[in-house]
Amino acid sequence: MLEAKVKAFLRRHLFTLENGKVAVGVSGGPDSLALLHYLAKQREKWNLTIVAAHVDHMFRGQESYEDALFVKNFCAEYGVPFEMAQVNVPQIMEADGKSAETAAREVRYQFYKQVMEKHHCSYLALGHHGDDQMETVLMRLTRGSSGMARAGIPFSRPFAGGLLFRPFLCLTKTEIEEYCRRHYLKPRIDPSNLESVYTRNRFRHQAIPFLKKENPHVHEHFQRFSEELQADEKYLQELTVQQMNTVMKNRDEQQIAIDIESFSTMPLPLQRRGIQLILNYLYKESAGDLSAVHIDDVFYLIRHGGPSGRLDFPKGLRVTRSYNELNFQFLTQGSEEYYFEIAGPGSVALPNGFSITITMGTQVRPGIHTNTALFDADHVKWPLIVRTRKKGDRMTLKGMKGSKKLKDIFIDQKVPLHDRDTWPVITDRDGCILWLPGLKKSSYEGVETTSQPYIHLTYEKE
Repeated sequence: MLEAKVKAFLRRHLFTLENGKVAVGVSGGPDSLALLHYLAKQREKWNLTIVAAHVDHMFRGQESYEDALFVKNFCAEYGVPFEMAQVNVPQIMEADGKSAETAAREVRYQFYKQVMEKHHCSYLALGHHGDDQMETVLMRLTRGSSGMARAGIPFSRPFAGGLLFRPFLCLTKTEIEEYCRRHYLKPRIDPSNLESVYTRNRFRHQAIPFLKKENPHVHEHFQRFSEELQADEKYLQELTVQQMNTVMKNRDEQQIAIDIESFSTMPLPLQRRGIQLILNYLYKESAGDLSAVHIDDVFYLIRHGGPSGRLDFPKGLRVTRSYNELNFQFLTQGSEEYYFEIAGPGSVALPNGFSITITMGTQVRPGIHTNTALFDADHVKWPLIVRTRKKGDRMTLKGMKGSKKLKDIFIDQKVPLHDRDTWPVITDRDGCILWLPGLKKSSYEGVETTSQPYIHLTYEKE
């Protein structure tokens, strides 16, 4: 019977609800209605406090509103507090371009959080079952998901300062429907669950029946697979974080750079998870638009892409290889190109985190530094211009005849590919390149005497 299976399942997970406050997500369908009924029956035994939370997504007009009224009346019959929200999800989909499933899920979980906070609940119970688990695992494997995503639906996870849990993952849909019949429950049926236009429904009505025919207990094997994979992934991810902390050269909210040589010494399973961690970190969540294929592309760039190469991922994430560095960075509009005119002494902050400072004087102090440059004030054509490189840029080099392409200078100096487009180029009014800060000085740099008026340029970290 359902009660015995759920009791054993909770015991196996060392999970107890005694004296707990539980919000229950209830759509009015068989799964959530059975869950609410089951928990309501346990209230006295476990000293439970429960509240039902229902969201009308407004997909089906009056019909979905009647679902809400059904749940409200059911709660009144069983003495369960009822909370409801009506949200126009189709409108959200149109405004944000999100899928029906994504938009509805975000709205639903946001409301669950509000209910938990209002009623001081420590738990959120949801009615996902073993068939849902099978569908999810199969869908994600088919899509090419990697890492923890392949494990499917977790039994529990932190949520809204408490814990979200799913006590029905040990059950089949048939067992839940039998429970409803046994207790004379008459759940609402969402007709969209029968439409083959949804991917999940195609798995539900075609793949799952085949697997159950092969083995009626197949859902138990999927659940065991899910739990074992989650435990393995958790351990491997802990190892991955330790290793990745030793190979990262730079990290902020928009960019991560790693040392390829150090990264390549990590065990391959940790390398793959390391790339996934980087993507999840930069995307601020599970990188849903990416799959194992994208991770394979990164590995190809590392192993066979030559000394330099580039990948463009969804939402503007660029992966760049430059010699022994692999850089992951989001590109924002206008972040690569800039142009500043400076008509006299002063300072300008650059998008790459550095600044150019201009001062003037008459007493030149001897000394050579790649981050400073001196120019004869009488020979400079104002304003000075600080800009990013252009195609075909060339400059004369101090102590050498002729000129050289900036592209070749960057290559000779092994400047990472992702830094070249933001590296400052200093020119005069006529476009003559005077200085490539930190790299090369032009033949115009320097003063003949230590007492003539000069312009002093400094390139330094902000």
